[in-house]
Amino acid sequence: MITTHKTHQDHKMYRAIFMLSSWGFVIVIASFLFLYVGYKLDELLGTSPCFMFGLFFLAIFLCIGRLYRDAWLKRRDV
Repeated sequence: MITTHKTHQDHKMYRAIFMLSSWGFVIVIASFLFLYVGYKLDELLGTSPCFMFGLFFLAIFLCIGRLYRDAWLKRRDV
């Protein structure tokens, strides 16, 4: 019975670590995707890095906002 409780705590810890690493992966992929789309828009419209930087910072802002929102909702569940 004690080992089951300890195993459950270990799974909760590993789940939290996995969620943080997956959020890091999402932030990197989204920022590169938005950076690429911004680069293509700048290339198409002839603007300098306006869209590239704008979409890059938008991706980072949105991902961190979602991470904060999920953490806030999980805080209430615990």
